[in-house]
Amino acid sequence: MNTYTKKTPLIKIGTRGSKLALAQAEEFKKYLVDSVDIFREPGAVETVVIHTAGDKILDRPLSEVGGKGLFMKDIEKALVAGHIDAAVHSMKDVETFLNPKTTIGCILPREEINDALISNSSQNLMDLPYGSIIGTSSVRRAGLIKNQRSDLKTVLFRGNINTRLQKLDNKEVDSTILAVAGLSRVGLVDRITQKFTLEEFPPAIGQGAIGIQCRLPKCEADEKILNFISRVNHTYSAICVEAERAMLRALDGSCQTPIAGFTKLTEEGNITLKGFVISPDGAKIYSDSDTSSQADAIKLGQEIGQRLLMKAGADLIR
Repeated sequence: MNTYTKKTPLIKIGTRGSKLALAQAEEFKKYLVDSVDIFREPGAVETVVIHTAGDKILDRPLSEVGGKGLFMKDIEKALVAGHIDAAVHSMKDVETFLNPKTTIGCILPREEINDALISNSSQNLMDLPYGSIIGTSSVRRAGLIKNQRSDLKTVLFRGNINTRLQKLDNKEVDSTILAVAGLSRVGLVDRITQKFTLEEFPPAIGQGAIGIQCRLPKCEADEKILNFISRVNHTYSAICVEAERAMLRALDGSCQTPIAGFTKLTEEGNITLKGFVISPDGAKIYSDSDTSSQADAIKLGQEIGQRLLMKAGADLIR
């Protein structure tokens, strides 16, 4: 006889309701099932869909209504209140500072972190006709576009991946830019027109990584949840994200500051972090990079952040 039913799940996973978010929740569930035998019992894992403010407010830029944190605040509230036991997030949407009652229990193996251009008329960014319109809701992408093609126009482009691609197909815009990771997770990599290199179009902090937020243990049940989640942590992915987020904290960037960065593993087993601050008009790009041991990931991120702060000036980091 099965111990767990849908009425008594061993763990409740909170997620947004988009196709991508649900795919990420399923990915986490798969890792749990593969790592912990008890989760193979029917009903042991329940997925709870939470509609966030970020999903509801689509007529304004995120930077005007609270930033990317709008995608996680409602899920975080449910977590703290005990309605769910784990929250699945795209790490690029996770705020710099978490609710102090929570922690990131694990990072799943990171997907490809590059951005990609999707267009039905041109093969790459440089081939787009003069004055073409690119749909994006990202201040980082807008700044990078303006840096490479000052003639191009960017317009607000909100909604899930399928919604954005439908708008593109309806010719509301000439092209859009999306993360390769998201397209891959929903089976739409065939829509990619141009995959950018990390140097020509540096990604968002934490892009391609899925993080699992849980409560800091104050009881035995929470301790068990954290233990279960930590078993599926992908150490290298976690170290890379840790370095990038340490840089972001040092910059203290707001949702209106175009910031980018990526971490790579060296042949010697160390990590190299390269960070970027882009002026909103795209006129200037400041960058810095360095290498450290994996054990010093946080220190590396802090140092790169401080250097960028000195280079870009406090007027860009606000």
